[in-house]
Amino acid sequence: MSDPRWGIEVTPRARCDVRNLDPPISRRVREALEQLVEKPAAAGLVRLQGSDELRLRVGDWRVRLRLDTATRTIVVLRVLPRGRAYRN
Repeated sequence: MSDPRWGIEVTPRARCDVRNLDPPISRRVREALEQLVEKPAAAGLVRLQGSDELRLRVGDWRVRLRLDTATRTIVVLRVLPRGRAYRN
């Protein structure tokens, strides 16, 4: 039986976003990403309109990401508050 886990790649911009979060929020985001790695299909991801990006809701924060099914990698693009998460 193959390992159902996915790998995770965090872009430098997303890494900076997480570093700037308050510790309790940062911990919640990290826990949500750990759960996502275990079961991406069950995480409640929503596709962003007009984009190939997905978003994961963590309270008032949004994690923007892409799934690379070929390499089974979750690419975390940004971690932003809800109001800023959808601006270009």
